Amino acid sequence: MMKLNRIINDPNLVVEDAIEGYVAAHPELFAKTDHERVLKYPSIPQQGKVGIVTGGGSGHEPAFLGYVGKNMVDAVAIGEIFSSPTAGAFLDAMKAADGGAGVACLYGNYAGDNMNVKMAVKKAAAAGITVKTVVANDDVASAPIDEKEKRRGVAGEILMWKVGGAAAAAGYDLDGVIAVAQKAIDNCRSIGVGLSSCIIPAVGHPNFNIDNGMMEVGIGHHGEPGINVVPLQPAKEMAETMLEPILKEGLFESGSEVVVLVSGLGATPTMELYIYYAEVDRILKEKGVKVHRSYVGNYFTSLEMMGVTLSMMKLDDELKKLVDAPVHSLGMVQG
Repeated sequence: MMKLNRIINDPNLVVEDAIEGYVAAHPELFAKTDHERVLKYPSIPQQGKVGIVTGGGSGHEPAFLGYVGKNMVDAVAIGEIFSSPTAGAFLDAMKAADGGAGVACLYGNYAGDNMNVKMAVKKAAAAGITVKTVVANDDVASAPIDEKEKRRGVAGEILMWKVGGAAAAAGYDLDGVIAVAQKAIDNCRSIGVGLSSCIIPAVGHPNFNIDNGMMEVGIGHHGEPGINVVPLQPAKEMAETMLEPILKEGLFESGSEVVVLVSGLGATPTMELYIYYAEVDRILKEKGVKVHRSYVGNYFTSLEMMGVTLSMMKLDDELKKLVDAPVHSLGMVQG
């Protein structure tokens, strides 16, 4: 194992140690539960309110735990780095979020998450808790549109949580929360570009390689292969390259109003994210697509990977109202 310049104690306890830090720094947002890999918003459960649960592997901070907060996610199941939480963690998150009105589990399309959530839903039903799910599949690079069910869930999940959390806070019932969260992710498309790899501390070496001067278009959050590897492009061309597969699906026609979320992958300077966003904004203006709200920053990362993801969600009146609702979490604050 190569020597790593990291701020850690034990490479095998990175997740546990990080959870301690999050809880210590933000007691207003995080409360522990009986499960060491489940955190909840302190005032949850709220009787009569639909609970919102998500979960996923660590290493993507502020996703997933960073979206626990007021008017967003109520409880989160936390996995090992780049690994699904256990079925037991998902189940305990569902129990923590249940206020008697049912639980909406909103998560990404990965094999481990699918298996463990399904097991947890069955066990929750046996415990008298109704849980319904929405599976995010917004990554256009991971499968063609006619195989959309195979697509991965990536940073578009954040917009799904934003909409679902706002709907639950507004008093939607469980079916209503599920319907609008499904609409949010159906109206969302995402793609990423990677410029460098990353290192899981307990592994000690890069889990894939991108040569200097190259970029991988469509790379997944765990280094899953993208569409192709091409020479590094200036921000202007990179924006064009990433928008082309999103726009060609025809969802974002001229006159559309959209939310745009640009996220760094962990090592990209914020200044460069804004350079990139300016090019995205310019192209969308040229095509007559109106940006109603934009988010630029580190919203869904992959340890210290260099790169950027682009997510767009088409709005209607209902989605616009829910996106604009106030929220207070570590990863997103507005209103």
